[in-house]
Amino acid sequence: AGGGASLEPLTGFTELLSASYRAMLGALKECADCGLEPSARALREHAHLSPSEVALFFVCVVMWTELRRTLTAHVFEPFAWWCRIQPKDVAKLPESAWKLVFYTMSWSYSSYLLFFSSYTFFQDPPSVFYDWKSGMSVPTDIAIAYLIQGSFYGHSIYATVYMDAWRKDSKVMVLHHIITLALITFSYAFRSGQLLNALLLLFIEHSNLAFLFLYRFWFRLYWFPLKVLYASCISSQQTVPNIPFYLFFNTLLIALLIMNIYWFLFIVMFVVKVLTGQMKEVSDVREYEEENAQKPLQPKRDDNGHQDAGEG
Repeated sequence: AGGGASLEPLTGFTELLSASYRAMLGALKECADCGLEPSARALREHAHLSPSEVALFFVCVVMWTELRRTLTAHVFEPFAWWCRIQPKDVAKLPESAWKLVFYTMSWSYSSYLLFFSSYTFFQDPPSVFYDWKSGMSVPTDIAIAYLIQGSFYGHSIYATVYMDAWRKDSKVMVLHHIITLALITFSYAFRSGQLLNALLLLFIEHSNLAFLFLYRFWFRLYWFPLKVLYASCISSQQTVPNIPFYLFFNTLLIALLIMNIYWFLFIVMFVVKVLTGQMKEVSDVREYEEENAQKPLQPKRDDNGHQDAGEG
């Protein structure tokens, strides 16, 4: 696939949905890597991931986990107690502080790559597919972005289950991290023109810094489909016909979009409760109303070990 002419940008969501449907339906009919054997053959032919890269990934996963534990014990929790916040909030602050620190660093680096380097992925999303070939080298600065993001999402799968507060959307969060890690890992291994996906995932997914209602909508529900999905679902087929694992990548990206809509509904719910006076104090609508709502009640026992049947 050569450089080719720049493709016309989409004008709205209706056109995006229509063009995406046609592109994915056509790819499904002509899928060259559907099925176990074709998929295995495509993996052998196009995937490039060395043992040292895999080892470095796991080293960084452990590094993020230990760095979070260290900052929690020596910085975040002491700071929370120093601020004299409520004891129930002391346990929540380290999680938020850790994500603030990481997202600030990651968002800054991805913004540098997208807006202050020579790459034009954000301004011209289809350009990421120009001159693509299997096994092409990955620039060092983009490889660093892959390593940072991939290892952080590896850490986040563990952290969501064992370190973060368990919320109503925690199961969806774990699934989100698994899907995002799969996207980043496979896009790096295939060099399949999906460099754009990783870079825009950095910029759009980590817009968690922008808690405001309109910013959340703008990043997750506007730029994500009109730039990431447009480039991956539509322009990739026009620039690199029969690109490996086209359906796999785009199915995962659509799943992420559905999750973005799901989380946006939580924000809508929060705004509605505030405006209608249903919420007396600001709180996370994803949290369970009772702290121990998901924990089975244990019967009390007296000093002699006898069960107290007076309650319940």
